[in-house]
Amino acid sequence: MRIVDAHVHLWDVDAFAIPWFRDGMGLPRISSVAEYRRAAEPCGVEAAVAVQVADSVEEARWLTAVTAADAVVRRAVLQYEPAAGHPLGATAFEGADLAGVRAAVPQRAADLSDVAGLDDLADALGASGRVLELLLRPEQLGGAAALASRHPDTAIVLCHLGLGHGEPDTEWLGGLTAFAERPNAHAKFSGLLSPTTTDAGLADLAGTALRLFRADRLMFGSDWPMSARTHSYADVVAATRRALPHPDIAGFWAGTATRLYG
Repeated sequence: MRIVDAHVHLWDVDAFAIPWFRDGMGLPRISSVAEYRRAAEPCGVEAAVAVQVADSVEEARWLTAVTAADAVVRRAVLQYEPAAGHPLGATAFEGADLAGVRAAVPQRAADLSDVAGLDDLADALGASGRVLELLLRPEQLGGAAALASRHPDTAIVLCHLGLGHGEPDTEWLGGLTAFAERPNAHAKFSGLLSPTTTDAGLADLAGTALRLFRADRLMFGSDWPMSARTHSYADVVAATRRALPHPDIAGFWAGTATRLYG
């Protein structure tokens, strides 16, 4: 089965600053494309999308150079850092080869109204055929749905089903349902495994995601190397396959990400 991994992270804390990184987090100081390929290629991964983990131009230049040179981790999504006069944000330097921009906004208001330049960002990405990604908390899903409604020509991708390691509840389900009703709304089935995740729990999440988005608006993401703290890459793929055993989900494993990220 072809696999395109829509959510991986690369970094080198000795080359540029990552403000959130701390020793003792169980993460490597260098997350390299070589290490990723050693973990992912035996599982059938043909291509991957790297998502920037911090917000500096220095890191963005490094990441886009890595993805431009590699045959597997081929595309980069840069982190949104609002900047006056720059709709795509400060990290999208002139000449940057990017597939999209991620707004990581879990600390912002529930309706996303305090995210500076968010509508201009959505307009600019839609006009250039690029993707807007959102990393948010469940209470913000209604704001994401409203954003998708205001920008129907922009593909908007929700990281980690808008849940991450949180517990699914009625508020999350209602918000996710509202977001999924927009035809331009997509989601990554990523970042959902923890030490306490059961096959039954993951299958419930997969069933909900597939029902709301179908395979053509849903995609696989490993969240490597974050996920590697508790699960090997092979374990992530195997657990996802058990949760989504349906025969007709090629879009989930490769097609959706290929279409959205080029």
